Amino acid sequence: MTSSTSSLLRFDQVSKWYGPVIGLNEVSLDLGPGITGLVGPNGAGKSTLMKLATGQLRPDLGTVRIKGHAAWSSQAKRFLGFCPESDRFYEEMSGRAFVRCMARLFGFSRREARQRTESTLALVGMEERSERAIRGYSKGMRQRIKLAQALVHDPDLLILDEPMNGIDPVGRREWHDLFQRLADQGKSILLSSHQLEELEKITDRIIVMARGLLVAQGTVAEIRDLLENQPMAVRIDCDQPRRLAAALLQMPSVLGVELAEPHGVLTRAKHPRLFFPALTALVVEEGLTIDRIEALDYSAKAILDYFVKGGR
Repeated sequence: MTSSTSSLLRFDQVSKWYGPVIGLNEVSLDLGPGITGLVGPNGAGKSTLMKLATGQLRPDLGTVRIKGHAAWSSQAKRFLGFCPESDRFYEEMSGRAFVRCMARLFGFSRREARQRTESTLALVGMEERSERAIRGYSKGMRQRIKLAQALVHDPDLLILDEPMNGIDPVGRREWHDLFQRLADQGKSILLSSHQLEELEKITDRIIVMARGLLVAQGTVAEIRDLLENQPMAVRIDCDQPRRLAAALLQMPSVLGVELAEPHGVLTRAKHPRLFFPALTALVVEEGLTIDRIEALDYSAKAILDYFVKGGR
């Protein structure tokens, strides 16, 4: 498939509301060929972004386009393959029949649908196991059939929501290779996952979302550098705030400290990945009781959650 538009997926100042709740807030992004990881805590807006990208939702403001076409249009669907996190199968059908049915619904002739089904089942490692009814499939087999139906029409854009859940380690390595081959063919893959270490191995860049905002994007190394170079505001509630404040001022990573009523200390620290372990050691050494620690910069906190806590 060809298009004069170089961008495969483009969000331009997109906002989406659910009544009074903001699902997505002025998000802009532009995806070309390659693999992009999508991460963020629950409620960050990842599902809303994917539903907008696949045309399941329309934006309240802004535009979402796939190769220049509105994402909800029939023209855009020709370039899109979607692998949802949840299963929605005709359970009585075999995997082969299901994928062939999806190919026929796309508009292929019986012969071409059959040919595409066989080649795609081989691609995802299901050519020898696809005659059984789907109701008897393991989680990993169901994931493979979901990926097959997303690939059967050879789309330019793939949106994959937690595609490797239930896939064994050998299968994961196979899928890493498959995603890389697809990217090398010029396809764009948006891959949502909670497995940060896995994303680091296969993605060209990461998008981090929090509270409906796109708070960071770039390579893993670039985002880590962003975190290191961006001071972070933290509130610490403590039984002895003045003693804590004095101790914090002696830490090299602390840029400033002030007291906050009733028992809080506000501090601004650089190098958050180093600050928090040092804070833990300081609290133990001073024998202090900490009631609460809160990161006040939620964009930095979102990055911190994924790059300090490993995406959990």
